[in-house]
Amino acid sequence: MAVSASRTRWGVVSPDNAQLVAAHLAGDPRAFQELVDRYRGPLLNFVTRMIGDRERAEDLVQEAFIRVYRHLHRFDSTRKFSTWIYTIASNLGKNELRNRSRNPLVLYQSLRPHGEDDERPLQFEDSSARPDDMFANRHLRELVDRTVATLAPHHREVFVMRELEGRGYEEIAQLTGSNLGTVKSRLNRARRAFAERIAPYLD
Repeated sequence: MAVSASRTRWGVVSPDNAQLVAAHLAGDPRAFQELVDRYRGPLLNFVTRMIGDRERAEDLVQEAFIRVYRHLHRFDSTRKFSTWIYTIASNLGKNELRNRSRNPLVLYQSLRPHGEDDERPLQFEDSSARPDDMFANRHLRELVDRTVATLAPHHREVFVMRELEGRGYEEIAQLTGSNLGTVKSRLNRARRAFAERIAPYLD
């Protein structure tokens, strides 16, 4: 099965995920690599924030792609591929945290001024900013990442998806296998605790 593609690899139009899945199942060796290229970076950031260890996150993301490769023939084409692969990565991250037998602290209240229902993820760096402002923004991002790493796993998961990636509540509910009420409750608790935790460093 031939699939039209991007100017660099595929030629004309970049195929969507469903086309890439179909192409892979039809034997096109380029298709799966394209999916890896699309999702490796975002998944690595997501899992790193979840477990607080980038090197281990790289291993888990690799494992996620191995599982996707092995089971792609069973993928339900009525679902979004992005939701499926994030669910796999999220489950691997949760298992990692359980295996560590840690008791992270719980924290939050939103840093964003736009309100709880703003869909945009938090922004930490503006390429047009002055060097001193960019340094301050990078420092803030590092501070937020360190604070997020101390969240209880089920709070950290929804916090990362909502506040750092800007995902909607319904998508978070799908990815976590929870209902909307549970997602909002966990997020509110995480926000209040996070704000308390990070506040002393923002004065």
